[in-house]
Amino acid sequence: MYLVHARLLPGPGAVLPADAAVLVQQCAGPVDGVEFVVCHPAAPGGPVLGLFLLAPSLAEAEQAAERVCRRALSRHVPLRAFALLACGAVMAPAYYEKLLEESGDPPR
Repeated sequence: MYLVHARLLPGPGAVLPADAAVLVQQCAGPVDGVEFVVCHPAAPGGPVLGLFLLAPSLAEAEQAAERVCRRALSRHVPLRAFALLACGAVMAPAYYEKLLEESGDPPR
């Protein structure tokens, strides 16, 4: 399972609806592999949707998440005031630095 974040850019005065996660999930078909969607309306830098997907690879998960988000932004009137800024998996550098530290390997 992959977690892909979709960063949204709100238009002037746009407010992400409370049911945004549901609206996005409704736009996912079986081939998209979306298990569930969460919404972070007040994330630093603007609203973020988190899509949890089952996919054979990260690249395919990111492509499916982008496809579903674009579909939702065009189909649902409350979401049309938003643009998709970026859609991708977020790396957690602190986690990987801790793993390196614990392994005894020098940092890169």
